[in-house]
Amino acid sequence: MALKKFYAKYEYKKLIAGVISIFIFLLVWQLSISYTRLGAIMPSPLSVLKAFIQSFSHKIGKYTIVQHTLISLFRVLIAYTAALILGIGLGLAMGRIRLIEAIFRPFYEIIRPMPPISWISLAIIWFGLGEMQKYFIIFLSAFASITYTAFSGSRSVDPIMIGAARMLGANNRQVFQTIIVPASIPYIFAGMQVAISSSWATVVAAEMVRSSEGLGWIIVSAMDINDMKQILVGIIAIGITGFLLETLLRDIERRLSKWNGGEI
Repeated sequence: MALKKFYAKYEYKKLIAGVISIFIFLLVWQLSISYTRLGAIMPSPLSVLKAFIQSFSHKIGKYTIVQHTLISLFRVLIAYTAALILGIGLGLAMGRIRLIEAIFRPFYEIIRPMPPISWISLAIIWFGLGEMQKYFIIFLSAFASITYTAFSGSRSVDPIMIGAARMLGANNRQVFQTIIVPASIPYIFAGMQVAISSSWATVVAAEMVRSSEGLGWIIVSAMDINDMKQILVGIIAIGITGFLLETLLRDIERRLSKWNGGEI
């Protein structure tokens, strides 16, 4: 009970500190607009907030800000799900089967350090200017983190536990399902959190290259007409949505990993 009160008090203090830091940032922004030359190129916080609220009912291009956000989220969901399935499967397999590691790890280690946006030109050549090139780039950004953490998790399993399970009669499938996978889950979730952030950043970059909708398009179209308010509205929507995605994923991790305290 005392521990719960401590954590509740700690979370409350974090919330207060966050509110104060945002208030100070907005205050500095407003003072800079009012008393420096920044006001010539930057709108005020209140005008940006008003434009952001209006974007829920007024269309930017063909859609409202909510519709643009859902379009970007759908693109991330498709590619992220594919990266999740293939990344976890390959990572666990490389961690436990030496032949698969020998075949796939050299290719993976070459691809892993490459920034996803460096593939944009090739993606356009391979898939054209449609949705597939966006899915491909987002997939690469998520795949690297998920595969690496799944691989690390499967390699971190205590061999004594595996040996004990085999002594009790467990076969390879049972060892994999009851020991390797549960021990790897915290590592996989850590990779998933990194992957969702990189995927969200990558979809914005992909939409800036060639698109007619999405949050990335909002920013690049505003750059063409020098509309600073619209740029900031897009940035705010990106930040809020990214924060909500990470919060949701952390909550899912806590619920599924209670046996491990929810964290690695």
